Amino acid sequence: MSLKTRITDWFNKWESGDFLNLPLAEDFSHTSPFGTITGKEAYLDLVKANREKFLGHTFEIHDILEGDNAACVRYTSKQADGYSMDVSEWHYFKDGKIQKIHAYYHIGEIREDRQLSRH
Repeated sequence: MSLKTRITDWFNKWESGDFLNLPLAEDFSHTSPFGTITGKEAYLDLVKANREKFLGHTFEIHDILEGDNAACVRYTSKQADGYSMDVSEWHYFKDGKIQKIHAYYHIGEIREDRQLSRH
C-alpha cells in the first residue's frame, strides 16, 4: 500500500470517527504546537477525553508528497460551525504503521512584538 493511500485512509478514519482503528505504532508520537504526546495509548486516551475537539472535522487534502518511509500532507481541516485551519504534517512510517507525526499550524493571535510592520 502506498503512503498516499495510507494517509488517505488516516483522514477517512478521522472523518468517520473510527479513530480507535488508526494504524498507529505502539511507540507512536504526535508533535504539534500544543506539545508532544508519546505512546499510542496516551494519544488515543487524549482523543477519547476530548472527542468534541478531535471529531466532526472534514478534510480537504491539497498535497501529499511521498518519500520512502515518510510523507508530507498539506490540508484544510473544516468543522460544521465554519471553523477551518490550514495544516501541514509530516507522517513517518515503520512496518506499515504511523510511528510519528509532526503537525504545523497556527493556534492563535500573533503577539504584537512578532507582527510585521505595514510601513
